[in-house]
Amino acid sequence: MSQANFAYSAPANDAAGLPLALSIFADRGHLRDLLRDDAAAAGFRIAEAGAVAALLEGEARPLGEVVLLDCPVVDGAQLAALARLDLRAANCGAQLIVSTTVAALDDVFGCLDQSNPQILVNPSRAERVIALGRVLAKISNLRLRELSEEDRLVLLRLTEQVGQIAERLERLEGPERSRADGRDPVFRFESPSAAFAAAIGDGSERLIRGGRPPLPDPRLVRRIIRQRQLRARFLDGDLFADPAWDMLLDLTAARAEHARVSVTSLCIASGVPPTTALRWIGQLTEAGLLQRVEDETDRRRAFIALTDPAADAMARYFAELGQQAAALV
Repeated sequence: MSQANFAYSAPANDAAGLPLALSIFADRGHLRDLLRDDAAAAGFRIAEAGAVAALLEGEARPLGEVVLLDCPVVDGAQLAALARLDLRAANCGAQLIVSTTVAALDDVFGCLDQSNPQILVNPSRAERVIALGRVLAKISNLRLRELSEEDRLVLLRLTEQVGQIAERLERLEGPERSRADGRDPVFRFESPSAAFAAAIGDGSERLIRGGRPPLPDPRLVRRIIRQRQLRARFLDGDLFADPAWDMLLDLTAARAEHARVSVTSLCIASGVPPTTALRWIGQLTEAGLLQRVEDETDRRRAFIALTDPAADAMARYFAELGQQAAALV
């Protein structure tokens, strides 16, 4: 089987010019070899490559500056390894890239709340290489948070286009394997930039001073969502894709219903491929509109919800529409 050849033109060096150390943990031997080849081509120094169980064995070995972990299924031992790795990566500043499956996504997401990882769901080889490229950009101080809000959105859309091109090239040159779950994502959850957080805070104060209208009737919001989904039956859905708005609508209805929304459920609600949906979840989280909510009864689970300023904004939007909203559906 032919393989796509992915490589970077610049080596992965730290501030002192030395190759960055990278650790690989994967139970599938063929995948470990593939990850090793791609990381070496990118200029990383492979510090360790072993099974996931190595994360729980004996004394904790030093982590590389970048850690690649493959976790397609989760059990008790896997969850313990994830939680331990998450804390260690957060403490030492390692950049964590975790690949998993749709079935395990909620469990994996619930364990990773400290290290701001990139999570890839059923990734192609191209998507893994793109994730390594994002690590290089971050280490090189080319961070999204240093860009303006407009530039961040432009870069997000550009990243989506690069991913689509890479997928096409990989299919032409010979995919590593079939991907039954379709396109899948790279995403990251980070705190909002100080400037944007301050702007959100100012808006929140204005909303409080003016009084908070109630959230809309969730039945109305669900009708709007169904109407938007109906378009895909008659027209190309890509022409009208607006994942950010569809996710805000779904979370608004869920908040009014006092319901919780998982990461996988929100991806489905977005109406776009998971790759696009999860990147937008990361962007909306960074913008201060979405937040991670831990499950109080099970620390291994977490959900996504609107922030209070976002909920206020959605309530005011529907209040402004008033009775016209029902007529528009």
